[in-house]
Amino acid sequence: MNAAARKIQRIYLTLTLGNTLAASFIWGVNTLFLLDAGLTNFEAFAANAFFTAGMVIFEVPTGVIADGWGRRVSFLLGTVTLAGSTYLYYLLWLLSAPFPWWAAVSILLGLGFTFFSGAVEAWLVDALHFSGYEGGLESVFGRGQMVSGVAMLGGSVAGGVIAQATDLGVPFLVRVGVLLAMFALAFWLMHDVGFTPERSAHPLRATRAVLSASIDNGLKIPPVRYVMLAAPFSTGVGFYVFYALQPYLLELFGDPRAYSVAGLAAAIVAGAEVVGGWLAPHVRGLFRKRTSVLILSACISALLLLVLGFTQVFWVALALLTLWAVVDSAAMPVRQAYVNDMIPSKQRATVLSFASLMGSSGGVVIQPALGRGADVFGYPASLAMAGVIQLFVVPFVLASRRQGSPADVAKASTTPSTEETSP
Repeated sequence: MNAAARKIQRIYLTLTLGNTLAASFIWGVNTLFLLDAGLTNFEAFAANAFFTAGMVIFEVPTGVIADGWGRRVSFLLGTVTLAGSTYLYYLLWLLSAPFPWWAAVSILLGLGFTFFSGAVEAWLVDALHFSGYEGGLESVFGRGQMVSGVAMLGGSVAGGVIAQATDLGVPFLVRVGVLLAMFALAFWLMHDVGFTPERSAHPLRATRAVLSASIDNGLKIPPVRYVMLAAPFSTGVGFYVFYALQPYLLELFGDPRAYSVAGLAAAIVAGAEVVGGWLAPHVRGLFRKRTSVLILSACISALLLLVLGFTQVFWVALALLTLWAVVDSAAMPVRQAYVNDMIPSKQRATVLSFASLMGSSGGVVIQPALGRGADVFGYPASLAMAGVIQLFVVPFVLASRRQGSPADVAKASTTPSTEETSP
C-alpha cells in the first residue's frame, strides 16, 4: 500500500471510528429504551421495522445524492439528519409518546443511516483505486471492521454504564453530541477522490436513472442478484437478534434494570467484530472461493441461533452469542469484497445502496414478526425461529456461486468496467 492509499485508509478508519462510536452509544440499551417508554415487544420491534423501512424508502434517493452531489455531501447530511432524529427520539421518551410518533421518527432515523450506506464504502474503494492500490479489499474492509468493533465496544459499554448511572435517555444525548463533532471532522478530512459527481437538474428523473442503474448493474447481474436476494434474510435476522439479546440476557440475568449487562451484549458483538475483521483475510485464504466462506458462515450462524434458543444459562448464552457474532463478522468483509469486485466504479454507491435496501427490506418484515413471536412464545423460541430463517441465505449464495464470477476466486481487486457488467 503506497503513501496515498495509506492516507485514504487512515481517513476511512477515522470516519468509521467516530461514526460507529456515535451510533453505538444507544445500541446496548435501545430495546430497553423503547420498552421503558411503554411500548410492547411487538411495538418496539415494529419501531425498528419502521427504521428499516425508512432505509428502504430513502436508499435510492440518497444514492442520487451520493452519486450526483458527492459522497462527502452524503456523509455530512447523514450526520446532521441522524443527530436531529436521535434528539427527537429522546423527546418521545420524555413524553411517553404513542406508537405512531415512534414510527414516524424511526423512519427519519432510517433516512439518516441511508446517507452513509454505500457512500462511505464507495468513497473508499474509488479513492483506493485512484491512489494506485492493487491489493485485495478484504484486508482494508477487515481493518475497518476491527476499528468499527473497537468503537462499538467502547460506545455500547459506555452507553450501558451511563444509562445505569443516570437514565436511559442520556446515551441518546451523548450520541447527538458526537455526531455533531463528526460533521466537523468529516468536513475537514473527507474529499471526493477518484470520483466526479454528475449532478442532475431533475431529481425525479435522476432517481429513476439511479434505480435503473441499480437494477442493470445489480439485479440484472446474476451473481450479484443472488447475493442481494439473500440479504433480506441475513440482515433481518441480524437486526432482530442484536436488539432481542438485550431484554433476553437481562431476563436470564434476573435483573431487569442491569443496563450494563445489556451494554455487555453489544460489547461482545463489538469485540467479535474486531476478531472477525482480523480473521477475515485469514479465513478467505483457507478457501478457493469467497462463496464457500459465506455458505459456511450462514450454516454455523443458524445452528448457533437454534442452540441459543434452547439455552437457559446466562453465561452459556453469552458464549453462544460471542461465537455467533465472530462467525458473522468474519464473513462480512468477504461478502463486501465479493460484491465490490462485481460492480463498476461509476455506479458503486448506487448499487451498494440498493444492496443495503434489499437487506433492510427483510428487517421490515422479520423484526416485527419475530417480536410478535417473542410476545407469544418468549425470546428463546423467537431466536430459534431466527436460526431457521437464517438458513434461507444458503440457496441464494449457492445460486450466486454457480454463476462462476471471477470475483468469487479473486485475491485482489477485479472491479469490472461498465461494459463488462452490462447484461
